[in-house]
Amino acid sequence: MKISIVAIGKIKEKYLTAGIQEFLKRLAPYCKLDIIELAEERMPENPSAAEKKQALTREGERLLKAVRQSSYLIVLDVAGQALSSEQLAAKFDSLALNGQSDITFVIGGAFGLSAATIAAAKERISFSKMTFTHQMIRLLLVEQVYRAFKISRGEPYHW
Repeated sequence: MKISIVAIGKIKEKYLTAGIQEFLKRLAPYCKLDIIELAEERMPENPSAAEKKQALTREGERLLKAVRQSSYLIVLDVAGQALSSEQLAAKFDSLALNGQSDITFVIGGAFGLSAATIAAAKERISFSKMTFTHQMIRLLLVEQVYRAFKISRGEPYHW
């Protein structure tokens, strides 16, 4: 399976980078996972609603250009459907059984995702009703992808 994470912004915190790298290493036997980082739009200190919308539109255009046409697009959105780890594993299994072996997750920037990006997605999932930084969500996502593969294969996750 090929999984991509297309995200706005770079990870600056070393502890998050180290965690992501650890899970990428653990995922190597299960899938090919790529992370594509796109630059955040520059905005003034206190952007207006119009400036935020314009930035989201530009980020959204770049996000969608980075998604392969054949990929199954899932956006991470606080208003999306909450899934358990088992449900995510079942989602991967179902997609694979239906011949869909290319999945892309999109993570927006500080102001979220454009309406066009959300509309292009096959699914919207939420990790929580709580708000997390987009950098932290990236670590949580790679951990959950790893956990989903372990669940699907009936392998223990906690030792």
